[in-house]
Amino acid sequence: MTPSGNIQPHGEKMRKAICWISETLQTYPEKTRHQVICEAEIRFDLSPMECRFLEENIE
Repeated sequence: MTPSGNIQPHGEKMRKAICWISETLQTYPEKTRHQVICEAEIRFDLSPMECRFLEENIE
């Protein structure tokens, strides 16, 4: 673990991103799923593979 303690386990990062995406889509229905996933990519430092997974599996 780094001294700053900011590194999250892989699964935890994805769980937080999925929760945030769900809440954001409910709060801002005018945003597209793709827009929100792109925001999550930056906010949660997701890899392109993780984003592809989200694109394919989140409705």
